[in-house]
Amino acid sequence: MAFPVLALTTGEPAGIGPELALAAARDWQRLEAAVVAVGDPDLLAERARQLGWPIELEIVNPGDPLPVPVNGRLPVWPVALATPSTPGRLEPANADYVLKTLDVAIEACRRGVADAMVTAPLHKGAIIEGGHAGFTGHTEYLRDACGVDEVVMMLATERTVRPLRVALATTHLPLSRVSSAITDAGLTRVTRILAEELTRRFGIAAPRILVCGLNPHAGEDGHLGREELEIIIPALDRLRAAGLDIVGPLPADTLFTPRHLDHADAVLAMYHDQGLPVLKYAGFGQAANITLGLGMVRTSVDHGTALDLAGSGLADVGSLRVALQVARQMTARAH
Repeated sequence: MAFPVLALTTGEPAGIGPELALAAARDWQRLEAAVVAVGDPDLLAERARQLGWPIELEIVNPGDPLPVPVNGRLPVWPVALATPSTPGRLEPANADYVLKTLDVAIEACRRGVADAMVTAPLHKGAIIEGGHAGFTGHTEYLRDACGVDEVVMMLATERTVRPLRVALATTHLPLSRVSSAITDAGLTRVTRILAEELTRRFGIAAPRILVCGLNPHAGEDGHLGREELEIIIPALDRLRAAGLDIVGPLPADTLFTPRHLDHADAVLAMYHDQGLPVLKYAGFGQAANITLGLGMVRTSVDHGTALDLAGSGLADVGSLRVALQVARQMTARAH
């Protein structure tokens, strides 16, 4: 049986990413995928030694056949650190190294060498301080690297009665810039991408999408803000007229209740902290971050670098396992 190949970038070297990759390698049996880490083999070997984990590293090149998944063995596509890394201590000099691991995984997916990429967490501040002032996160970097105009950030968990999926109309923006970033064209593109990818990648023939209002009470007929009346409602009406099953805009404080969620396939929130706190409360550590609209499969964990846990062996590998499982499932449906 040929397993799909998942390229796992190991993220910020001073964070928990390297040991998450090592921890996942201790039990591949139920995944039914061939996972290859993208990172510095010496870093991974040293972290395994520090933790006392007997992990066998096997260095391979992108395109070379991968070994059959075996517990305790981790194939690695090598990318060299710029400077040695210590758990918990950021080194901005390694910013280019972190981005290089992403570039290797992206190119592998483009060439068909990998079927999907899965990313361990990086540290935005370290990337910015390392000379990339415009860097805002994985999602936007992947969008630009893949040459697409729009992508959609969505988190998903199955730790609820019905799978909960929350997508974002805007991503990593200061709250003061959210309103001006919500436009008719942008909201239309995001909603279409979400609907198309729910069908293509998740097998939902006619997805029902609930849309949050931007303002309290979804604007209260214009008394608490006019974005709903002037932008959101007209855009959603046109999408409904085009055949999409869209409900909203709904007040965000009551949308996330069983009465609504029991009949929905996804929620579209207007901004990062409107929808993601609810999802993370429901399934933190058991959720995956998914980028839709790239033209390839990319998933990630639902948490950050956890510098305080790096090197302790105490980091929870649960979200990475979910991200790997979701990537495998999405890849299978895409074929």
